[in-house]
This record gives sequence, structure tokens and C-alpha cells, in this order.
Amino acid sequence: MNELNAEVLVVGGGPVGLCAAIELARHGISVLLVERHAGTAIFPKARLITTRTMELLRSWGLQEEVERAGMPREEYLAVGVGSSLTAPDFVRSAAELDRDAPQSPTYTFLCSQDRLEVILRRHAESLPGADIRFGVTMTGLRPGPGGVTAGLRDESGRETSVTCRYVVAADGSRSGVRDALGIAVEGPPPLGHMISIMFEADLGFLPPDRRAALSFLRDPPCAVEAVDHERRWMVQTGYEPELGGSPADFTEEVCLAAVRAAVGVPDLPVTLLGVMPWLQQAKVAAAFRAGPVFLAGDAAHVATPQGGFGMNCGIQDAHNLAWKLAAVLRGAAGEALLDTYEAERRPVAVRTVDESLNNALITFEMMEGRLSMREAIERQAGRRSNEGLVLGFAYDSAAVLPDGTAPPAPADPYRTYVPAARPGHRAPHVWLSGPGGRLSTLDLLGPRFTLLTPSGSGWLAASAHLTASLSVVEVAPDDLAAPPDAGGSARAPYVSATWAKEYGVGPEGAVLVRPDGHVAWRSAAGPASARALAEALAGVLGHGR
Repeated sequence: MNELNAEVLVVGGGPVGLCAAIELARHGISVLLVERHAGTAIFPKARLITTRTMELLRSWGLQEEVERAGMPREEYLAVGVGSSLTAPDFVRSAAELDRDAPQSPTYTFLCSQDRLEVILRRHAESLPGADIRFGVTMTGLRPGPGGVTAGLRDESGRETSVTCRYVVAADGSRSGVRDALGIAVEGPPPLGHMISIMFEADLGFLPPDRRAALSFLRDPPCAVEAVDHERRWMVQTGYEPELGGSPADFTEEVCLAAVRAAVGVPDLPVTLLGVMPWLQQAKVAAAFRAGPVFLAGDAAHVATPQGGFGMNCGIQDAHNLAWKLAAVLRGAAGEALLDTYEAERRPVAVRTVDESLNNALITFEMMEGRLSMREAIERQAGRRSNEGLVLGFAYDSAAVLPDGTAPPAPADPYRTYVPAARPGHRAPHVWLSGPGGRLSTLDLLGPRFTLLTPSGSGWLAASAHLTASLSVVEVAPDDLAAPPDAGGSARAPYVSATWAKEYGVGPEGAVLVRPDGHVAWRSAAGPASARALAEALAGVLGHGR
């Protein structure tokens, strides 16, 4: 039997697993990813990429490639309701692209999962230290005090053993790893037994006001999704096992009839591309960790598709976990840092799954005729604005050092995002002027810790002995050159007239941002202190815990 070694084994090659491998490799960790399927997804299970996930793609240099592969925001960031796509009662919301634009250097985007996975896989395979293997099944897992030994089998039947320190299980809602660990899932019974029918058809005859990312239809009850902005579409409908229904009922004839009824054109030329049964669920694992094994993505939480939160929540699991694993593996952090993964991500997952369930209930009301078309479109469009949920969550764990300030309290925390550099929150986006032109504060973050501070605050000199652990970014309030640093050499700081106010610091303040872009510690007023900064880093990294 062949033997392999890797610091981290990732099980599952969907978006979450691939993102975990990318982020681990960025931190210099050797990672082996195994995926039982021979290739990336052929079915567009997910399409919506939230603003926060787009920010992560931007940090990996993938934003433009994803946007080229996806659908134009102007046409498809909208939702429709009606009896069919061509019915007189069809109503479409406005896309409202500019509503949340000030909050980020990027914005929500639509790119089907099958295309996204190709981009993520190509990028992961290009990174040193990342070994990406499709067509490989994990056959067994033996956690031990020093790590994990796992058995692997490829498509030819060849057996391999891999020894690693940690495992990230991103193997989906029916996670074999989660089941083997005996971790239960919590949540209501399945909301519905669903069928997705992917098809190809020329719907170019539909006017612009009938093109939407997602349309909820009543006659018969179903949803139509745009898969690309050309010819691929998907109808989602359901069946009831208690009434004798099953996936076998969806013959070619039944699927063609369902598609044509949804469009509202009885003789529409249609090519069926695939049929996939699935369960609509809202569940969260009781635990996200068992010793050296961590659950991420659908293995840890399953959201309903309404809102498009599931894949995005999982990708942010991977982003949260990767830097912590890297810090422990490199000896920069204590093992206790890994306990903060569940403490931080499970509350976010619970809230996200609950909000997806709320979205699903609105859809059921509409399809059952309990809402008028106008009420339905207003409520559906209102729930499409979710930056409060996507950007406004805050972590509360031992890896965050509170500064005594109160969190923002918007009237609608689902829709409304209030930027805050309070410890635990995502570091706010602020445009800066830099040597290369305009850039976002977010473009300066990761993969190390980042200390943001006004120029001349004294924190640059105070951090001199910690340059191996963090990057220091000075921001000037205007175009005046900053004073020389401690070594006497002039520095050209970034410039912003509003940054200090938006980050809540005075002329001697500083904000320490973790590698995942969340604020770890803030000193609003100073004075600069090498000891205070060292203690903050040690506290976040779990030294002494």
C-alpha cells in the first residue's frame, strides 16, 4: 500500500473543500484534497455568490474570472413571480445594484456552481503544497492523539494510506465523515422532496422585464432559475412520497411538460440536460469538531436554497478555519485556538439556516396562493437584500478581544449592514488612495495579521519586533507625506480622509485584523505600546489558554 503525508486532509472537492485547500495552501500548509467523483459538478446546484464570498474570491485574484463566467448583474439580480414566465400576471423586481455598493469593493454575483468549481479547481491545482485528487474515495478514518490516518482508494482500486494532523470534512449533507464520528444533526423534518430539471432552450423571446435570476410560478407551482445568460435553465418542482410520488415519476415526457408549462409555451423546443432529486432541508450539526476532524459546509449545516446562503456560509467556514489550522501547525498558536472555530461559525450557521427557512416559508405562502402577486414580489424582493446577514455578523470567542463598545443595532439586522470595526466584526471596506491608485482596505488584509493605524501614531515602531507575525499599514488623513519611520526612511502611506473615523480610532489608535478579515483587537486612542500589541496577539492566538 502506498503511503502519503499531508498536514491537512480535505475530504470533498466541491466549492467548500476547494476553498479550504486554496486558503490552506496560501498559508503554506501542505494539503491533500480527495473527491470521490471523477470531475467537478455537472449540475448547477448553487448559483448565487454573496458579497462576502466575492470579497474572498477577489483576495485570491479570481473575481474577474468568475464574473466572466457568470451572468450580467444588470439582467439577473432580480426575482419574478407569476403563473408562468409568459403569463399576463408575471411581475419582476428591480435589480437595485447600487443599494449596497458602498459596503464593499465588489457585490453579489451569479455564477453557476459547475462553472465556479472549474475555476476553483484550476486555481487550487496551481498552488504549491496543494495536492488535488479527484476520483479518490476515503475508505476509512482513524483519529489518534497525534493526528489522523485515512484510507484512500482511487478509481483503479489502488489503495493508499495518508497520515495527517487534521481533517476538514467538506463531504456534503450526507457526510460519511460526520456519520462515522457520530455527530447528530438538528432541525425540522425535510420541507419537501424536490426535483431539479435542467434544460436547454432559447428563451430570447422573453423581454428584459421577464428575465430574472429566479422566478416563482404558481401554475403549476415551481421555480425557474437562470443557469447561464444564454440557453441553460432549470425548473425546480416537487413530489410527495406520502401520496406515492417518487423521482421515477419524472420521465422525459413529464419533464418536458413541466418545462413548457413553466415557460407558458406548449410547443417550446426543449432539450433536457439532466434531472436531479434532492431534499429541501434546514439542519445544523450538533458539533463542528471531533478531535482533529472539523466539519465544514453542508457537512456542518444545510440551508434551504431560498436566499442562496448555503455554499457561501460553507466557504466562510473554510476561510475561518484555514488560518487557525495554519497558525497551530506552524507553532504560532496554541491548540485552544481551534476551539474557536465552532464557537464562531456555529452561531452564524444557525442564524443563516433559520433565515433561509424564513425565506422558504414566504415562497410556500406565495405558491399556495396566500399572497397576491404584488405582495409576493414585494416580500421576495425585500428578502433579496440581505447584506445585514451576509456582512454584519460578528464573532464572539476567545480569538476576539472585546473593547467594551456596543455592537450596531439596526432595525432590520437581516437587510441592513452597519459597518463597524468593533472586535469580532468584518473589517469595514473603505476606499484608500495608494501608490498604485485606489484600493480597498480589504485588499490589504491577509494572509497574515494586519495592523491598521494612522500615520505617525507610533504603532509602526512599536510593532517592529513582530514583523514576522503581522503587516503594518499606515493611513494618512490627507496627501501630506508621513513622517519618517523609526529607521529614518520616508514612507508613502495610504491616504483616506475618512478611514480613522470609520474604524473608530483617534490619531494614536490601531486596529488589529485577523487573517480572515475580522477585527481581533482595537485600541481606539493609544498610546502605542509594543507590550499591548504583543499581548493582544498572544491572547488571540490562544497562548496561555
